[in-house]
Amino acid sequence: MTAPGEKTAPQEVWDTLSQTERDAAYNNNAAVPNSAAWVAARDIAAAAFRAAHGDHLDVPYGPGARQKLDLYPGADPQAPCLVFIHGGYWQRNTRETFAHYAEGLLAQGWSVALVGYTLAPEARIGAIVDEIGLALDTLAKDGPAHGIAGPLVISGWSAGAQLAVMQLDHPAVTAGLAISGVYELGPIRDTFLNAALQLTDTEIATCSPLRHVPSHKPLIIAYGTHEVPALVHDSRALSGRRVAAGAPGALLPILGADHFSILDELRAPQGQLTRAVCDLMAKGAA
Repeated sequence: MTAPGEKTAPQEVWDTLSQTERDAAYNNNAAVPNSAAWVAARDIAAAAFRAAHGDHLDVPYGPGARQKLDLYPGADPQAPCLVFIHGGYWQRNTRETFAHYAEGLLAQGWSVALVGYTLAPEARIGAIVDEIGLALDTLAKDGPAHGIAGPLVISGWSAGAQLAVMQLDHPAVTAGLAISGVYELGPIRDTFLNAALQLTDTEIATCSPLRHVPSHKPLIIAYGTHEVPALVHDSRALSGRRVAAGAPGALLPILGADHFSILDELRAPQGQLTRAVCDLMAKGAA
């Protein structure tokens, strides 16, 4: 999966790597020098956006403290709705701090829903996958009361992309957009991330999209060309499996983007991710 001139994907030489090298392979914050500044700016922008769009926030889909939806309906209730799942390796971040990434699609006339979920170690990864399904159930049932009655396009970034792909076959979902995802969990168990996750063989088998028969719903798989090689590898591998299975969708490398800056292409009304998902639905995914 590694092209000529690129760094070797760590998955291809995993058994030869030290613990330090394994940890570094999935450490996005360390790999992006300005990641701390990005997070600080993100939190400020998200808080301002959320404060200005407060009519449909904190909608519960379950009894848990984090089992809530933030809804940003478009002007047309029948417009498509992007259902966005935040990342953080299943153990960090909140839906609230990604609110402003709804801007791009709202400007295109879409609705956007942001999903919160219980984090590890309080919840195991299989339970988190199930929570996303429950959120989709609730949105399909109650969305019209909030002005969201159009087709649902599930999306996520980083760990959220894994959660999105796991729910692509949910009956309420029409298509998907997976951004900078982790689609094979086996190596994660060998890194610092497993302290909270405590992954089992069964969880790795059932929650790794690369071990599943691909869904035949349309899916765009996006990644930044400046991502850590492990994530580039997973995106290409998932795309390859889908191509081999005849599943629709495209692999979308974002030139020059890293794990964090790639989300600018969703926030901007004419960003590459915004345009790609709009084009997907315009071509008949709905």
